[in-house]
Amino acid sequence: MRIDLHAHSNASDGTDSPTELVAAAVAAGLDVVALTDHDTVAGHAEAAAALRTVPGAEGLTLVPGAELSCRVEGVSMHLLAYLFDPAEPAFAAERELVRTDRFRRGRAVVDKCRELGAPISWEQVQRIAGEGSVGRPHIASALVEAGVVATVSDAFTTDWLANGGRADVPKHETDPFEAVRLVRAAGGVPVFAHPGAVKRGRTVPERVIAELAAAGLGGLEVDHIDHDDPTRARLAELAGELGLLRTGSSDYHGSRKTVRLGAHTTDPEQFERLLAQASGIKPVAA
Repeated sequence: MRIDLHAHSNASDGTDSPTELVAAAVAAGLDVVALTDHDTVAGHAEAAAALRTVPGAEGLTLVPGAELSCRVEGVSMHLLAYLFDPAEPAFAAERELVRTDRFRRGRAVVDKCRELGAPISWEQVQRIAGEGSVGRPHIASALVEAGVVATVSDAFTTDWLANGGRADVPKHETDPFEAVRLVRAAGGVPVFAHPGAVKRGRTVPERVIAELAAAGLGGLEVDHIDHDDPTRARLAELAGELGLLRTGSSDYHGSRKTVRLGAHTTDPEQFERLLAQASGIKPVAA
């Protein structure tokens, strides 16, 4: 089985619609794909429907999920949540709070970019985001359109949108211990996304990861494009020490990133461990 447990659609900051994501998963030869948009489940229904309409999708399984923005000890981190009940009120309220703050932050970041001389507008960013929740990648795309930077990646420097950059604006980020509690209370399984991604900024200390494991963290995303071989080896070792499952995934964003679906995958045995922990909802198959 080929299992990719981290992918985004245009319901957040990916470029593919949920239907296009399902088609891409079929083309990539995947057996299982997780839709993990940032702080939203808006794309889940369309992706599930696409299993019945996209040619070749009859053998594909969809794992509904989300990716949450958190902060601990001054360090930003992302938490993947799988198979939670989307209607559970406390977790739904926290996701709505984060989405609302994304809107506020997005407008403030655009204002800062304009103050720095970038000829972009909020209307332009909204057009790029479409129905998705506005995020920095949409603003980065606007900077590319305006000729300010050559690529989306070039916008994520201290000159513009990187954490602590000239146009950066603080956002609401959930305490990860509270996020783990909310995900578990909704019947889901929380997995620490790309925990060793140094290029994203400071990493969370192993001491804190151990504390999160004791609080209910389910796993670590080990195989990821932002992890080199030594980092993967250490994360796999750490997961074993803490009794956590190990995932692998592409963190696919469509054309907004160069990584392709299925570039990194999850071992089927580890996937079974994840399913055994979930009590919110089931994966969706055609």
